[in-house]
Amino acid sequence: MTEEASETSARRTRITPERQAELHEAVLDLLREVGYDALTMDAVAARTKSSKATLYRQWGSKPELVAKALRCTQPVSLGEIDTGTLRGDFALMVAHSDDAQMAKDTALMRGLAHAVHESPELHKALRDLLVDPEINGLQRMLRRSVDRGEIRPDCPALDFVPHMLIGAFIALPLIEDRSVDRAFLGEFIDAVVFPALGV
Repeated sequence: MTEEASETSARRTRITPERQAELHEAVLDLLREVGYDALTMDAVAARTKSSKATLYRQWGSKPELVAKALRCTQPVSLGEIDTGTLRGDFALMVAHSDDAQMAKDTALMRGLAHAVHESPELHKALRDLLVDPEINGLQRMLRRSVDRGEIRPDCPALDFVPHMLIGAFIALPLIEDRSVDRAFLGEFIDAVVFPALGV
């Protein structure tokens, strides 16, 4: 490793996990207050009493910072869940969910919906850092269930489980003007996802 690379690595690791969480929360607060378009690295730097150079060094860009801030609100990654049964996996996913955080996330994602269509960079950052890792974790969970014989390998609903779950988060606020909570998520999985999978 060159001296310059070593120095860069040292600078990157200077921020503690606690400080990183504080920066992420400030980003999310600003997103709720002003929206994505009006969010600037200058505003984040001022809110967190840090330098703009530090923010760019740690996160590279505004889209990456926003995506990582959203990522840090997830209570558990789907890729980390493996209870031995699909019902157990989904039950643990619901148990780890937080009603207040889901309400905040729903509001944030609604606010980001327009920005995603306007900003390819934001769309890519959200896909790379937030959406794709969770979909990959969900697909591994479903493959294990197929291997255990819980789901038929030719079940046509297998490819649409991410669509069902994401759709629930988008549809409920539109149809009933409320955010998804654990009770709704559990009922939706039992009434829609499991029957579609033949579980």
